[in-house]
Amino acid sequence: MSSHPFPCHAPLINEGNPLAERKTRWAVLLTLVMMVAEIGGGWWFNSMALLADGWHMSSHALALGLAVLAYRAARHFARDRRFCFGTWKIEVLGGFTSALMLIGVALLMLVESTERLLNPSEIHYQQAIAIAVLGLMVNLACAWLLKDDHHHGHHHGHDHHREHHHDQDHHHDLNLRAAYLHVLADAATSVLAILALCGGLWWGASWLDPVMGIVGAGLVGVWALGLVRQTGRVLLDAEMDAPVVEEIRELVAEAPEGATIRDLHVWRVGQGSYACMLSLWTEAALSADQMRERLAIHEELVHVTVEITPAALRDRQRPAVA
Repeated sequence: MSSHPFPCHAPLINEGNPLAERKTRWAVLLTLVMMVAEIGGGWWFNSMALLADGWHMSSHALALGLAVLAYRAARHFARDRRFCFGTWKIEVLGGFTSALMLIGVALLMLVESTERLLNPSEIHYQQAIAIAVLGLMVNLACAWLLKDDHHHGHHHGHDHHREHHHDQDHHHDLNLRAAYLHVLADAATSVLAILALCGGLWWGASWLDPVMGIVGAGLVGVWALGLVRQTGRVLLDAEMDAPVVEEIRELVAEAPEGATIRDLHVWRVGQGSYACMLSLWTEAALSADQMRERLAIHEELVHVTVEITPAALRDRQRPAVA
């Protein structure tokens, strides 16, 4: 039996995303200013859609602030040896927390909009529309700031379509994506608020205001649940269905030494980076170094442990049949 583990004597250094952090700070400032304007305007002009958008934006200000704190914490503890696989998951945890906050906002919007639908009151449409349009412009500016355009490519000879799919699913900054979804959801509720207010102003359909609040709550809830699933998979290391796992299995199956997988664990330790623990039975001589060299074509595997056990040893371990 032979093994060549990559000893965990030092943490993987998280280089962070300084550009995303800087953009997120600007988005926090813009969101705070607009949050005050929308909540104040919604209360003064009696618009549930505008109030809902303002409350929604207040949660975004908190969530964006949380994203900034996650970036700072990940950078601060980057060289802390307690974090054996680095601090990247602090950012993912920030995204997960933001998603939970989004769900809370959606529930609040649903309750308040339903109450306003059952107990309607007068709305000052023109003033509310002006504030909602300004809010939409701020949301779009924040969404532009937070859009994650950074992609990573693979440079090995496997199926490029699968690599592209892998890139789309696994190479996003999940903390930045959470912040982006917050402002995108806010932009959507701003649009719904504008439509509702215009409908009330032009056609007297005052019921549109709370109904659009309910629709916005549903939209925000759907996005939030998607983000919970995405970040939760990373935090719980539930990614054995990732494309790189199948690529590892194929590489082992193609080994001329007749290798078979005894045990395999793959989990994410960074943005587009994975750790791998691989245990093999082999019919012929194969060293851990050879296997690690073959796995090196997968640049996303940054921490690899390989254990090799001769097949003869496996046969000895099988119980005798009477």
